[in-house]
Amino acid sequence: MDVKLWILGFLTTVIAYAGITLLHIIFPVKRIKGYVKHEKTGEVLNYRINGIMVLPASILIWFGLGYFDIIAYDWLYQIRWPGLVSAIVMGLIFSFILVLKAPSTGKPFLADFWFGRIWNPQIGNGFIDAKMWLYLIGAVMLQLNALSFAAYHIQEMQRLGENINIGFLLGVAMTTWFCWDYLIFEKVHLYTYDLFAERVGFKLGFGCLTFYPYFYAISLWATVNLPNPNHPLWLTIIFAGVFLFGWVFTRGANLQKYIFKIAPGKKFLWMKPEVITDGNHNLLVSGYWGASRHINYMGEIIQAIAIAIAAGYPGVWQVWLYPVYYIGLLFSREADDGKICKVKYGALWDEYKKKVKYKIIPFIY
Repeated sequence: MDVKLWILGFLTTVIAYAGITLLHIIFPVKRIKGYVKHEKTGEVLNYRINGIMVLPASILIWFGLGYFDIIAYDWLYQIRWPGLVSAIVMGLIFSFILVLKAPSTGKPFLADFWFGRIWNPQIGNGFIDAKMWLYLIGAVMLQLNALSFAAYHIQEMQRLGENINIGFLLGVAMTTWFCWDYLIFEKVHLYTYDLFAERVGFKLGFGCLTFYPYFYAISLWATVNLPNPNHPLWLTIIFAGVFLFGWVFTRGANLQKYIFKIAPGKKFLWMKPEVITDGNHNLLVSGYWGASRHINYMGEIIQAIAIAIAAGYPGVWQVWLYPVYYIGLLFSREADDGKICKVKYGALWDEYKKKVKYKIIPFIY
């Protein structure tokens, strides 16, 4: 790859991130009060939500640039390596700036750098919330990368006279579903672990600006040049079913918790909420949240496995990096969340664990 292409590739990711941010700023929004409170004032934080407009607008811009032969549909694939380097640089710069501008938490610098020092940094009373902006950038860029990889695969297979791998396109579709699902239900994530339990440092900053849009597509990177394995259609349908099976648990659990938070007595689907209480706190013990304490994590791992096997190359070890990462992330997060809940709920948490015995996988773990 020549120097000019490296420079253009590096700048492409910078421009893409700036463009996504600009769309987030100028597009109409829903203004929502979240669940998290300001650590000093105790006031509930405000948020501007418009990811469901930014995502399709970004796709239309990508498509328009390709349709009018301004930038090739597969450009992000062509510059994937300088694009990744650009994302790494931006992730590091963002993390250093956000950590260095804040006072120390009293922990060693490396701990502060990894976990962050600020809980929920915002500009202009929620005009831009760092966490929601980070996830928006990650989701939109992941989507654009997936579409560019799909374009390259189709063109390359046609050039070689090979059949297009429908399984590869299924992996792209699953990744697309993942991105759209997150932004359609963007407000639901105001009530998730990241928002109330994590500071913003390298883990979230680098994670969303670099890791999320590039590593989450690792199975596409590993299989984009491979020919159609000619698996039967029914097997591809099963892979799609596995993904949807995982999604039912992930999205269903998150939605049930969201409904419970905003309207505690309201049914979710057919499920009437059942709770245990100590008079100050209520814990949901029915539906998804009666099956395990984090059944949504099980769903996310199942989805990751489905994406890994979608292209039909389970023997390519790189495709398994994504689900292995999720297993490590979510199992450790469950342990951390258990410690937080023990401090917050005390004896009620002990009662909850007796009522809901399994941590992630019902009847197993």
